[in-house]
Amino acid sequence: MQDGPRLLVAAALGKIIEPFLRQSMSGATVRIAEDKEAVERAVSDRLRFDVVVADLTWNDYAIEYSFDGLDVLDILRSARRQAPVIFAAQGHGIERDHLDEAVDQPEVVGIYRKATGPQPLVEAVDIAVRGGNLMGPQFPPSDSPHDIPRIHKYFSKGKGVTAARLAGAIASGRAVNHETLASSAHVGYDTAAKLVDYLGPLIRDRGEHSCELKMTPEVVYRWCGEHARYILSWCRRNGHDDIAARVRATPRPPEGSPGASTGFPGPEGG
Repeated sequence: MQDGPRLLVAAALGKIIEPFLRQSMSGATVRIAEDKEAVERAVSDRLRFDVVVADLTWNDYAIEYSFDGLDVLDILRSARRQAPVIFAAQGHGIERDHLDEAVDQPEVVGIYRKATGPQPLVEAVDIAVRGGNLMGPQFPPSDSPHDIPRIHKYFSKGKGVTAARLAGAIASGRAVNHETLASSAHVGYDTAAKLVDYLGPLIRDRGEHSCELKMTPEVVYRWCGEHARYILSWCRRNGHDDIAARVRATPRPPEGSPGASTGFPGPEGG
């Protein structure tokens, strides 16, 4: 009879790490959920998990714009099955926005960096089971400078909510000009025409556009594209489902590029 910790691993390539976890965590119950539906089934099951390990950005290019670790956290909350959550991060720059929000969440006990190999993950689970938080150089939190405004905080208050809808309409591929932006974001034309006023301050304050250069709609559109994964994630988790799905296909990135994720490392850390 198993009497060890009950662990849910929510990751598209979770089965890669499953044998190592079972071997290293004697008596543990390990359940792998490789997609959204599997996560929902696992969370709604009778079994309650002691720890959840989830990919921060999902390791499947086909769904990385529609599901991620923050969605896993939402599923846990909706089912009232909160548990200590460890987010597994690749360490790519495209994860930074997700990471900034993740470390602010009360259920999140820390970040496991996949590049460190599988053994630190076992140690991280053990720390979480004992009620601790992942700390120290082995488990670094977000590396964003403290004085950089977080996108999720900006979107969550005041005119940031409208800014989020404008950004979501652009990131989803629905908007190409003021007219289509107003229509897809369900805002007035005058609001759409003030796109720079809504998102420009955030972009400047984050240091993502030089103060010496004019802020233009083109700059904002480009910024929304660069942050599309996170913008769409925030929208679908905050009641903006109508603009949270992409409508424009994006070519698959070449193998070995930051967008071509390799998932959890194997037992040798590869």
